[in-house]
Amino acid sequence: MTLVRIDNRLIHGQIIETWLPYTGAKNVVVANDELANDVLQQEIMSLAIPQTVRSYFVNVEHLAEEVVQLQAANDSSEVLVLFSSCPDAKRAFDSGFGFEVLNIGNVHYSPGRKQVSPSVALSDEDESCLRQLFRKGVELDFRCVPNDPVQVRF
Repeated sequence: MTLVRIDNRLIHGQIIETWLPYTGAKNVVVANDELANDVLQQEIMSLAIPQTVRSYFVNVEHLAEEVVQLQAANDSSEVLVLFSSCPDAKRAFDSGFGFEVLNIGNVHYSPGRKQVSPSVALSDEDESCLRQLFRKGVELDFRCVPNDPVQVRF
């Protein structure tokens, strides 16, 4: 199973303890331009990932080609793709990384954001990105963990 998720924390305990077992993913791909160029932060984040799971850090606009290469090179096609923001997810989609479902798991509250679920606060830009993806046929799945019910309907 491939899971595409927005979580501004990227790799953390919830990902390791719930989403990896749920998806069976053996590959975690973090699509984030800053991290793609920061080897130290990559190493720090990778420490949390079990040794049986591989981690990759890629630029958002290169995600599609990276995932195709990853799936071609590995026997396991299960991939967990993480974005830190809604605009990054939309940018990847517009750059050719197609996905049918987008899990919105955690977007921290800050001034100017509207709380839409216990763990998701959206800016106007976030809402616009999500609505555009929804209109293109992407199902929006607002859940922190797999056992949670879907919390928001678009």
